[in-house]
Amino acid sequence: MALTDTEVRAAKQKERRYMLYDNDGLYCEVMKSGSKVWKYRYWVEKKEQKVTLGRYPDISLREARDKRDDLRKGRAHGIDPKDKLKPAIVPEVPTFEKVGREWFDKHISVKSDSYAETVIYRLEKFLFPKIGRQSIATITAPEVLVLLRAIEATGNIETAHRVLQVCGRVLRYGVSIGVCTQDVTLSLRGALTPTKRKHHAALTDERDIAGLIKAIDSFRGSFLVKSAVLFSAHTFLRPGEVRHLEWAEVNFDKQEIRLPEEKMKARRPHVVPLSRQVIAILQELKPLTGTGKYVFPSNRGYRHGDVPMSENTVAAALRRLGYNKDEMSAHGFRGMATTVLYEHGFMSDVVERQLAHMVGNDVRQAYDYSQLLDKRREMMEHWSDWLDSLIEQ
Repeated sequence: MALTDTEVRAAKQKERRYMLYDNDGLYCEVMKSGSKVWKYRYWVEKKEQKVTLGRYPDISLREARDKRDDLRKGRAHGIDPKDKLKPAIVPEVPTFEKVGREWFDKHISVKSDSYAETVIYRLEKFLFPKIGRQSIATITAPEVLVLLRAIEATGNIETAHRVLQVCGRVLRYGVSIGVCTQDVTLSLRGALTPTKRKHHAALTDERDIAGLIKAIDSFRGSFLVKSAVLFSAHTFLRPGEVRHLEWAEVNFDKQEIRLPEEKMKARRPHVVPLSRQVIAILQELKPLTGTGKYVFPSNRGYRHGDVPMSENTVAAALRRLGYNKDEMSAHGFRGMATTVLYEHGFMSDVVERQLAHMVGNDVRQAYDYSQLLDKRREMMEHWSDWLDSLIEQ
């Protein structure tokens, strides 16, 4: 006969466990402790098998029968009850920090040291402490906005925008590897205070440039610093490219510098033709720093040469020469050269390629790389000769 709920409820513990049988393999096992457990019994190739369905009264008699009937239907379709009752394995969704560090290792750590240091600083300073331990799949736009607003409140508007960009890149990487479904930062466009576009201060008038070149020529500070400022003026490389220039990248025979793609903003290798004036600057520096790694190492320990010059060194030299940050910047040599060279009639493609700016598509880039090098050599000789002529005015 089938069990009733009253019989199950009234069953008392005994010295030995015992069973209360229902129909079709369902029974309630009463333990010596008095606890009651529903079980389902069936046979596979004449061998008895048992599976536990749950405890009474957490599982009622009616619910136990429903579970039994469900398992019997499964058996009719070749499904073993033990397989059906195995707990589902829910994959662990990684945290934002775990995904962020994986993204950094794969995509950022291979880039320039200065860029990688900046990115990891933004992750560890602003993002990981706030949302790092959270599952990346559960992060919401309002949560990200809260931490960005906190950065804005300190007056660092530009930093807030940069942190937003880093957060978005981590989330998009998470989407690509299947651990989250969307980049929630896309809905935050326009939510932050707009940044003011910054223009690097640069002298562009011939008389002003002449004054600057004469001041550099008469600089009475460190020879290493003076060389760095002169080198910057003649090559108009980015300040970071100057500081991290290595002797291994200088080729005196070919009179050029070859910078690898990991050092370049556009992630493309860059050839810098050297005028005879720049060759002279480097040859004078060689006995001083040539045994080390960097052409312009830290002024404190240049004999070892394994630490690049401080990012503020050239800018500080310009301040010593009497130029404030609104008049001339270390980055301003690029704008200064661009303005003058355009005025002197040099083609846009030649100037922009020398600046390592992207010009056209990949085919165009390859053409520029191979076909415009001679024209760029000519332009760089012209630029250095023109700077020298200003000293004689």
